[in-house]
Order: sequence, then structure tokens, then C-alpha cells
Amino acid sequence: MSFGDPNNPYGPPPQQQPPAPGYGYPQQPPAPGIPPQQGYPGYPPQPAYPGYPGVNMVPQSMPGLLVTARVFLYIISAVQILAGLVYLYIAAFVNDVSDAADSYSSSSDDPFDGIGDIGDAAAGLIAGIGIFALALAALSITLGVKFGRGGQGVRITTVIYGALGTIVGLIFLFVGLDTGMASAIIFPLLWVVFGAIITAAPVVSSGTAWFARPRY
Repeated sequence: MSFGDPNNPYGPPPQQQPPAPGYGYPQQPPAPGIPPQQGYPGYPPQPAYPGYPGVNMVPQSMPGLLVTARVFLYIISAVQILAGLVYLYIAAFVNDVSDAADSYSSSSDDPFDGIGDIGDAAAGLIAGIGIFALALAALSITLGVKFGRGGQGVRITTVIYGALGTIVGLIFLFVGLDTGMASAIIFPLLWVVFGAIITAAPVVSSGTAWFARPRY
């Protein structure tokens, strides 16, 4: 047997392979000029999926101020409906009176001559006010209903509508203050408060986020 035979029991022991680095044995420093061998890098921490801008800011339910403004819109619509119906009833009554006056006038010298035309004009004006009040009531109800899924158009319309209502309420409030009657002050004051809340609700940050939220 030769000493080169690996099965020779009298030969030198076979050389052992150096252990792989990283298993409890210190690694040999790399030779100068040779970059160290890099092991398999671990998986870097995966960043979380970024949310859409403002996702965490989207309210899950309608803000309380918007709910209050919605209730005020419904209350205002009820008042407008009642006012419109009253004006239409008055217009019908005035029209009946003017027709009766026309039936009693028989000549141009009659003192009732011309009252019928004035009554017809007054009835038409009062009826127009009643129809306008009913149209405002429809707008108030529509805005209140659209608060649930409305967008920027509903928001802007509500702000303008509330601001105009506040201005009208202030005008009647100043007139009531001049009269000094409590009954002429309370109703315009309530109207101003309602209008101010309806105007402010879509403008504050919570209202803006509600109308700008994504819809699916």
C-alpha cells in the first residue's frame, strides 16, 4: 500500500476541510485588496403600505356639527313650507276679494272700480312669495338629504345658502331691535343662529374632511 492511498491505515491522516464560516469558528480576515465575501443578506424590513393622503383623517361618521346643521335645515324647511302655504292661502283669499269687488263695480264712477286690478296684482305678488318659500323649502330638504353622500358642490351650496340666510336674519333682527318688541327679536335671532351654524359646519376641518372623503 502506498501512503497516498486514503484507505491505508499506516498513512498520514487525511486533511480536514476548514469549517464554513459563521458556524462558531472565527472567520479569517480577508487578504488585502480582496473584498470580503458577503453572505446572504437577511430580508430587509418591508415598509408598510403607505396610506392615501388623509386616509387617517377621514371621519367614519358625520361630524356632530354637520348633524346639527342638517337638523336645522329640516327645521327651516318646515317653517318655509308653513309660510309658503300661508302665503298661498292669503293670495287665494285676496284674489277672491278682488273678484268680488269686480262683480260689485258696474261703472267707472263706482268707488270700487280699480280695486279688482289692485287685488289681482297683490294676489299675484303674495302667491309668488309663497311659491318662493316652497322652493327654498325644497332646497333646504335637498341639502339636508345630500349631506350623507354629497361632495364639494353640496358643501359650497350649503355655505352660500347659510350665509344668505344669516344676512336676511340680521336684517330682520335690526328691524326688530328698532321696534323694541321681543316677538320681533326672538325669531330673527334664532334665524341668525341657525344660519351661522349652517354656514360654519361645512367650513370647519371636520366638515371639510367629511365632504372630501372618498366614496365607493
